This record gives sequence, structure tokens and C-alpha cells, in this order.
Amino acid sequence: MSKLILVARVAGAFGVKGEVRIVPFGDDPMALVRYRTLLDRDGRPALTLQTGRLHKGALVARAAEVSVKEAADAMRGLDLYAPRDAFAPPADDDEFYLADLIGLEAVDVDGRSVGRVKAVPNFGAGDLLEVQPTTGPVMVIPFTKVAVPAIDLAAGRITVVPPEFE
Repeated sequence: MSKLILVARVAGAFGVKGEVRIVPFGDDPMALVRYRTLLDRDGRPALTLQTGRLHKGALVARAAEVSVKEAADAMRGLDLYAPRDAFAPPADDDEFYLADLIGLEAVDVDGRSVGRVKAVPNFGAGDLLEVQPTTGPVMVIPFTKVAVPAIDLAAGRITVVPPEFE
């Protein structure tokens, strides 16, 4: 199975007829309906969307697994994923999905391995790279052009400038 990408979160019921309110994390909320089956974090089917419409920035959808308001409310907070291969390839060579960075070998500017990209979190102040060295604690590197001067997806490598601690 391909990597899973977090695409939305269930916000609970919408109305009393079993519709689900879903908060999308992407630019195109209606893409969730086109993916049809959204998965849980383990890759198991969570919601099979049958219809959807936009309402105040959220997607209001009918799902095969939900027929009553209580069932939709019980799903509140459920993260929804789509397989990476459901997404169109990036438009040009300078674009990529953050999920594609996970697992890449991180090398310094001299080409020496410093570890592997473990995660790409964002806590509100911008994306970060968590790099797991072969030994030692995880390094956290700001995902900026200065700290990450090159990304070569084809070679499976990302060039990083590790932080210096005094």
C-alpha cells in the first residue's frame, strides 16, 4: 500500500439526518468525495463518501457507514487519510508532497549521511523536518531554503544544514 496522507478530520454530525461534517486540510474540499473511500490511520476504510457539498468551509457528506446523527457524532475527531497514489503528480520539478519527504536520506552539504527524515510536522510557525540519525536524538531542522538547500526525490536524498549547538 502507498503512504497515507492526512486529508481531513471528522467534525461530527451535520443536522439530524446522519450527514457528517468533515474539515478538509487541502485546497479542494470536493476532492474528498472523488477519493470516495477515506481511510483511518491504519489504512482501513473509515468512510465511504456517497455525496458531498460545501458549507462554511467544511464538507457535509453522506457516508455509507453513517445513517444517524449519533453515529456521525461518535466519529468526531477521526482523522481521515487518502493513499498517496490517489493524488496527481506535482505540476513541476520544484513541487512535491511533504509526505514524499518522509524516509528520504538526509545528507549534509558535503554529501555525508546525517540520518533519515522521520516526519514533517508544523506546529504553526512553519514546517520542520525531524531527522533521525543512526545514533542519537532526533534533529529538528526548519524547512527553509537556507536549512534545506536541495531536495532530490529521484535520488531519495535531501540536503540539510544541521543546527549547530553551542
